Amino acid sequence: MKSFPSPLTASEEKYYIQRYTEGDLNAKHILIERNLRLVAHVIKKYQNLEEDPEDLLSIGTIGLIKAVVTFNPEKGNRLAAYASRCVENEILMHLRAKKKSAKEISLYEPIGTDREGNEIKLYDIIETDEADVPEKICLKENIQKLYEKVENELSQREKLVLKMRYGLYNGEEYTQREIARQLGISRSYVSRIEKSAIGKLRTFF
Repeated sequence: MKSFPSPLTASEEKYYIQRYTEGDLNAKHILIERNLRLVAHVIKKYQNLEEDPEDLLSIGTIGLIKAVVTFNPEKGNRLAAYASRCVENEILMHLRAKKKSAKEISLYEPIGTDREGNEIKLYDIIETDEADVPEKICLKENIQKLYEKVENELSQREKLVLKMRYGLYNGEEYTQREIARQLGISRSYVSRIEKSAIGKLRTFF
């Protein structure tokens, strides 16, 4: 795991939170960067799972950004304590979505044999309009392919923007303006990243 800047002291944290509430976006970036070590610490809990640490770091960073944006210092908590819960929630959401996806049964999954010894698939007995079945199979395969290409073909920033923009992995959907505000970049830049990512994905479909 890469090295991260040292955490903020209580007084530094208070100072930068105050600056951020006054509209200083650089203060927001500092609050995020100086808490990345916390994200790395939280994801260590999941190092025994078959998860890419870089992917978990990216997902955990989304939780950290949400924490910085929604933190209320008037409640008397340290940002780190609040952020650690947000980071963990984001990772758990991702793991639940992945687990749910893994449990889905393929329509071509063999489920037994008929009296003549022929293999029966779920596709053969599913109760649905025959005309709809190929369409549903195609849709499911495309969704699985989409997630695979998102993970393997896009940059970390492109993945982050698409996950936030379209609520991938059962996440919350955000407008371009909201994403721009959370990431501290312009809305037009978010739009360019989104278009670039979609352009890359479109070549596979």
